[in-house]
Formats: sequence, C-alpha cells, structure tokens
Amino acid sequence: MALPPPAGAAEASATYSVDQLSLVASLAERRPCGAAEPREGLELTINDDWRTTFDHASRRYLAARPNYPAELYDDLIAVTGVAPPASFLEVGCGPGTATLPLARRGFAITAVELGPALAARARANLAGFPGVTVITSAFEDWQPTSHEFDLVYAATAWHWVDPAIRYAKAAELLCRRGHLAVWAAGHAFPPGFDAFFTDIQRVYEDIGESHPGPWPPPPPDEAADAGADFEASGRFEVVGVRRYLWAVSYTADMYIELLDTFSGHIAMEAPKRELLYAEVRRLISARPDPQVTRHWSSVLTIGRAT
Repeated sequence: MALPPPAGAAEASATYSVDQLSLVASLAERRPCGAAEPREGLELTINDDWRTTFDHASRRYLAARPNYPAELYDDLIAVTGVAPPASFLEVGCGPGTATLPLARRGFAITAVELGPALAARARANLAGFPGVTVITSAFEDWQPTSHEFDLVYAATAWHWVDPAIRYAKAAELLCRRGHLAVWAAGHAFPPGFDAFFTDIQRVYEDIGESHPGPWPPPPPDEAADAGADFEASGRFEVVGVRRYLWAVSYTADMYIELLDTFSGHIAMEAPKRELLYAEVRRLISARPDPQVTRHWSSVLTIGRAT
C-alpha cells in the first residue's frame, strides 16, 4: 500500500512491506476507546495515565522541548507589574523550562511538580538559585503553609490540572489583586507550514491515530485563549492576552527525541511507535536538506484575582 503523496512529493510517499501492512491493519483495529489527540503535545482531555507519562521523559524533556520566547516573559512582567522580590508559584514546572528565566530575573519561586524524576531534574537545574523551591506533588493535593503569592503561573501544564479545582485554588493562594498566567507551547500550522506534517499525518491515520479535527488545523492566529475559562471561574478578570509564533528546525533524530516527550507517543503501543518513527526517519532523510521545520505557538492569558 502506498500513501497518496502531495503534488510534487511522490518520491516521499510511504510504501509498506507485507509485514508492515498486516501490522498497520491490526494496530488500527486496536486503537484504544476514547483515545484523544496523542501526538504533537496537544492534550485535549485530562487522562490520569497520560498525566504521569512525562516523568519517563525527564532526561530528554529540557533538551528536546523548545524554550518559550523571551518576549513572553517581558510581557508577563509588564502586564502584571511584578518586580523582584515578588513571590511566584509555578504549577507543573517540569524540569524548570519556564522556571529558570524567571529565577534569573530575581523572583522567588515555589514550583510544584507531580513527577518525581522531573522534580529532581528541576532541582538540579535550579540549584544555583536559592530563592527557588521545588516540591514534588500534584497541585490539587498540595497543602501550602503560606498563600501570599504575587503570581501563580503554569507553562504547558494548566490543562492537566483538574478544572473543578484549578481556578479556585489559584485564587486562594494569591495575595490581594494577584495574578494568574497560563500559556502552552503547541504545534502551529501557519500558511506555508512544512509539507512533512501532511505526509506524516497519513501514517498516523494508517496506525489508527488520526487527527481528531479538520486537517490542516486552524492557523495560529485563530487559536483560542483561556480568557473565557478565566471569566467563567468567577475568580479572575482577564487583563492581557498575547500571542507568539516561532519556528525550530529538526533532524530526524532531534524530531524523534521531541516526539518522545509527548504523552501520547510515550503511551503509544510500541509497534505503532516503531512504525511511525521509521516513517519519520525515511521522510526526513529523503529531503535534500534532511531537516523538518516545525512551528510553535503560545497564547499567554493573564488574569487578575477579583
């Protein structure tokens, strides 16, 4: 079976062996019930099993995941008006990707991380900042001794927190008129995005992991912010929304390293993942310049406690 190539890319279409054809058929039939978007770092529902998968990628996470734009931190500080020695609470710090830039600016940060291995990585990465404390706990379960934070923030983590708890608890932990800020790094598809992603999408479809919405997804300027959720909570008024778009180039090895930090790929059945990664390598290595360019976008939403 050959996957239908886009115009001008016939040489990159996927052709499976007889054994691979059998595997594709069996894997597509075995797709878990209710499986949501398992790839590209976009989690559509809270899945307790997936929520803990990131801890298995603690070694790769900091190196493979992109840094957020410096402008995002500039905007965060400008909109909230915070200044050192203000006290921050980070929800789901991972290995410290969004902790480090703010620690370098002189802020005191308490970072709560569910995964023990990720928390250990964060402690090591932030060892030079005595004003940073990393706590191993789920945010929902954490019982702090103090609740006088000037800012609560979450970077690519807020969607994993129980929606029945997250806004109320954040508001309770803030000082009067304190702020909540959330953002995430997601796969963006601006006009002219790399054709590799359409090619590899066909492989996802063949293994029963098709994209749940329209293809291609909406462009980044149509991405929803979290403002409606902030307002619906009754605890915050939105005071700022900012959008960011950037691009990163990857070799095949680098891109697979990135995929190995996404919960859906970590949880994916091994035969599916092996077939998928083989096609990733084949498609990228067939290019004159064997790299793929992936666009990232973030939407920063900032609310003030009411």
